[in-house]
Amino acid sequence: MGAKIQEYLFMSNQLVIYTDGAARGNPGPGGYGAILMWGTARKELSQGYRRTTNNRMELMAVLAALQELKRDGLDITIYSDSAYIVNTVEKGWLFDWAKKGYKGKKNADLWAQFLALYKKHRLKFVWVKGHASNPFNNRCDVLATEAADSGRWLVDTGYEEGYGQELG
Repeated sequence: MGAKIQEYLFMSNQLVIYTDGAARGNPGPGGYGAILMWGTARKELSQGYRRTTNNRMELMAVLAALQELKRDGLDITIYSDSAYIVNTVEKGWLFDWAKKGYKGKKNADLWAQFLALYKKHRLKFVWVKGHASNPFNNRCDVLATEAADSGRWLVDTGYEEGYGQELG
């Protein structure tokens, strides 16, 4: 890791989150990984699901990280290799979807949960290239794929009840 990135992470009062999701088949068993960093503190999260999609796991990683927070009003930068996640938030598509009741959108259940958490903080999303030289993104990938392969899965009820499909 470059000295400037390391200095920023450990001298900052900002929460930094890295996330990744994986699915074996799409749909298939899946998992997410997330790393939360505040100053010198670091926490890793991961979980596997028996039947889900890659995009759901990408979003579930973000949700799990935000649900872990004990207070509101934080400045948070979230790094993700999912253009689906980054663009949906940073280009404002999510807010239009919410106004229209997520009609015709996949993963409406997770996006609604995300939006409630989004409103509690100041979030910025940054896209990073997956499977490249970013050690935190690579670690999240390991966490996500290990969770997907673990066989210790939870049920993604949202997906299995049809919310991962388009709602119309």
